[in-house]
Amino acid sequence: MSALTAQRLIAVVFLLLGGWALFAPQSVIDLAVTPEYREDSFLARFAMACFGAQACIFGIMSLVVRYTSRGFLVFAVILLPFFVFDWYFHSVVPVLNSVGMLDLVGNIAMFGLALYGWKQARIEEAG
Repeated sequence: MSALTAQRLIAVVFLLLGGWALFAPQSVIDLAVTPEYREDSFLARFAMACFGAQACIFGIMSLVVRYTSRGFLVFAVILLPFFVFDWYFHSVVPVLNSVGMLDLVGNIAMFGLALYGWKQARIEEAG
């Protein structure tokens, strides 16, 4: 698998999960948030859709730019706080239920792809 393929797979994760949040925000709230924190308000749907829109923007950008090895590595490092976020809002303050932990699954996949892309891009850049 090439670095570009890894980058495109990262984009797919962003576009799938972000698209779900953008186009069906109430569905994300209903399926991924525990009842104690679930809200059926315009602002909750708006915030979820904004989150999804930002993920889709990054997914689209990941399809049209070319990551360097440094870009992959920086992306992997940037993902680390999201693991803390997922742990905290699942285990400490139980906002996310098991479906909500799809975010963690996506982050793990993207982290692995970023590390793979970093390694592969280094090989490709060397020559």
